[in-house]
Amino acid sequence: MSPRDVVITGIGLVSALGEGNEAHWRKLTAAQPEPVVDQERFPPYSIHPLPEIDWGLQIPKRGDQRQMETWQRLGTYAAGLALDDAGMKGDDALCSTMDMVIAAAGGERDEAVDTAILSASRSRPDVGVLLNEKLTTELRPTLFLAQLSNLLAGNISIVHKVTGSSRTFMGEEGSGVSAIDTAAARIRSGQSTHALVGAALNSDHPDTLLSYELGGYLHRGSWRPVWDRAGSEGGGVVSGSGSAFLVLESREHAEKRGVAVYAKLAAVASDNAGRKDGLADAVETLLRKVDPDGRSQLAVSGASGAHQATKAEREALELFNLPVRAFSTLTGHIKEAQFPFAVALAALAIKHGSAYPPFDRQSEKDFAGNPQAVLATAIGFYRYEGAALVTKA
Repeated sequence: MSPRDVVITGIGLVSALGEGNEAHWRKLTAAQPEPVVDQERFPPYSIHPLPEIDWGLQIPKRGDQRQMETWQRLGTYAAGLALDDAGMKGDDALCSTMDMVIAAAGGERDEAVDTAILSASRSRPDVGVLLNEKLTTELRPTLFLAQLSNLLAGNISIVHKVTGSSRTFMGEEGSGVSAIDTAAARIRSGQSTHALVGAALNSDHPDTLLSYELGGYLHRGSWRPVWDRAGSEGGGVVSGSGSAFLVLESREHAEKRGVAVYAKLAAVASDNAGRKDGLADAVETLLRKVDPDGRSQLAVSGASGAHQATKAEREALELFNLPVRAFSTLTGHIKEAQFPFAVALAALAIKHGSAYPPFDRQSEKDFAGNPQAVLATAIGFYRYEGAALVTKA
């Protein structure tokens, strides 16, 4: 035990299952966990949609809400939940010295303007002139600001007054892994005492689906659990709207505040193996690196459903003979937030002293014990992979 151990003291979750830790724990530990799926809005694709959210609970100023896109509101909202949970919200001394590490993609395109440009281009030969016209007449200047990836961090700073150092990573699941790894490394080295880490994704938008489908990754047809999509039409991914934020602290900092701790973030590891033969071996190596002594009793998997990556992760996890819970079956794939979500669910299981029931009874086995160490994974649907060992503090 070290004063610089990294402990988790706050968690903020939003997904199709609802908002907050209690709602997620209740729905994920139901005897028969049920996903929330919308198969009507974007056929032939399914999504796990946004729940009903009263944004004003965490973003009180309507002006702040209006200037954010949905993914930014999601992240700012979940960040507020995590700060509340850690007992830090509204504490100027703590928030002003708090570091922030965010995983984010670009903003959401203006669908109406894109449609207008495409429609006009069918009858206009001077496409260059057309684009200039639309850029100067249809797009408001603030839209370009809203597209910036680091605006999520900016909005959290404005709304929640988190004004220590700030870093933003880009790159699907890999950005979420890097965000947590970087925050934890800074705490272990003594460069930081407390940090807010997380990400958000809005799947209720054609732009998000387009980014997946351009690579052929989206599952088509009737919805299926993550492990049951191999061989089905499409690429296997069903996206979900959601956000996950964590408050990480050094053990010493948390003890001085006298706050409850969810779990210890014992280790984080990452890799960037090719998505061809040998991926299963690379994932196995990654898992053994993060848990060399074989302490883990349960795996919370961020498996996306993408055929190749999911198959490789399954093969690697079977070597550890662990009960596995692929939460994307219930939440959808939340891309940048996938790894923070996995770590959060691992920490909740340790805090409650109870494992989740199988999310897919055809493919996941029972585990009735009290988990003391849980693996959290995010094997990227396109590239990059990460894992963490979360243990009792």
